[in-house]
Amino acid sequence: MKLLTLNAHSLQGDDAPQRLENFVRGVLDMRPDLIALQESSQSRSAAPLDGPGRQGFVRASGGIPLRRDNHTASAARLLREAGVPCSWSWLPVKLGYGRYDEGLALLSLSAPVAETDALLISARDDYRDWRTRKVLGVRLEGREDWFYSVHLGWWGDEDPFRDQWARLEAGVAEKRARGPVWLLGDFNSPAHVRGQGHDLVESSGWRDTFQRAARRDGGGTVRGAIDGWRDRLEEGVPEDMRIDYIWCSQDRDIALSQVVFDGGKHPVVSDHFGVLAEMEEP
Repeated sequence: MKLLTLNAHSLQGDDAPQRLENFVRGVLDMRPDLIALQESSQSRSAAPLDGPGRQGFVRASGGIPLRRDNHTASAARLLREAGVPCSWSWLPVKLGYGRYDEGLALLSLSAPVAETDALLISARDDYRDWRTRKVLGVRLEGREDWFYSVHLGWWGDEDPFRDQWARLEAGVAEKRARGPVWLLGDFNSPAHVRGQGHDLVESSGWRDTFQRAARRDGGGTVRGAIDGWRDRLEEGVPEDMRIDYIWCSQDRDIALSQVVFDGGKHPVVSDHFGVLAEMEEP
């Protein structure tokens, strides 16, 4: 099984259409079974998305309609046109940059989405407040695993990482007791900083697929000061920070953890690089 996560930072800049095409080309090359996206957005001013554009869509929650430039819908369409149909879900979370419906997404290239789950993990639920945080989960037909796309806040925020993590853990506890749960996404907590997000998640019994991989690279997913980090970087922070993760609630044999969309084999498509994990089925 192959899992891919990427903070897409979508629709930003004139090159957004090209970045989307490059992303889909990379997906067609890597062929992950499931993709988790964060900051997968749509323009609030775009026309509603109807008809074939909704093919494969499974609603999770929220009253925000899909619109024609929805990043996830566009990726699903391009995959379908390339002969790879997918089942997908998109959850609007908050207003981004005053003009976008910013959301989370999961796309399955291997099996239809059987169930969805949406959890509020922030102290506030205000669509116009950028501090609102949710997670989106899916279960696929024929599997007991649950997969969640995650985008957490920072350690020292007013609504801190620790509290959001506690709400997330409580929200998935029942599913975790029944089978494997996977958390994929942008945790906004550098792996090299001790006593913060990474250590908290690990001490809660979750397995970092990067650390357990038989083959892995350097793991860095952010290079330099990106949005949200310009006032948070301190001396001693490495050039490449690992803040995007794939965690599992159970032990799994991880064959590979690889940074992708970093300008190597596949072009950069966001201000984050992606993470691809490949594991052996139990």
